[in-house]
Amino acid sequence: MNEPTEEQLLDALRQITTEDVVVQTVATLVNLAGQKLSVEGAKDPAEAKNAIDAARHMLPLVPEEAKAPIQNALDQVQLIYVRESSPKEDEPPPPSKIWTPGS
Repeated sequence: MNEPTEEQLLDALRQITTEDVVVQTVATLVNLAGQKLSVEGAKDPAEAKNAIDAARHMLPLVPEEAKAPIQNALDQVQLIYVRESSPKEDEPPPPSKIWTPGS
């Protein structure tokens, strides 16, 4: 396999834009969140939430033509996160933190 020449590297650098990197980064964060919610042995809801939050904060920087599919994927991952982090039917609800007389 031949290594790229300096001219090929410069050409690639000239072609890539900040918008390209933003789109790739946000898409990677959404993908990471999905993986952290669904891959057995790698589930980590806290990391998924961090990735979701980062993607949400960066979404306004995504160009309009790329925003809809990324937003759709982010919405789906957020729904999975809510489903995974809400109490299961067989689990008792967490104790209330509201003080009531006699408690």
